[in-house]
Amino acid sequence: MKIRADIAALVRDGHSDASIARRLHCDRSTVGKARRALSQATARQVAEYRPEQMPTSPAQQAANRARLLAALRDAA
Repeated sequence: MKIRADIAALVRDGHSDASIARRLHCDRSTVGKARRALSQATARQVAEYRPEQMPTSPAQQAANRARLLAALRDAA
């Protein structure tokens, strides 16, 4: 749906619902519905995000790197 993509772009640019409706020649309620749908989708994506593996801390990354380098040195 092209109008929703256009609304999303104008929302990101900071336009009001009335301004977007005038620019796209649609009703303000259409813009409001699209804005709500876009924000709900974003909020739902964030709320449902579950990483497959928890991110490692910088200290853990350094320890992993050191173990890898040691294993590579031993293998050579």
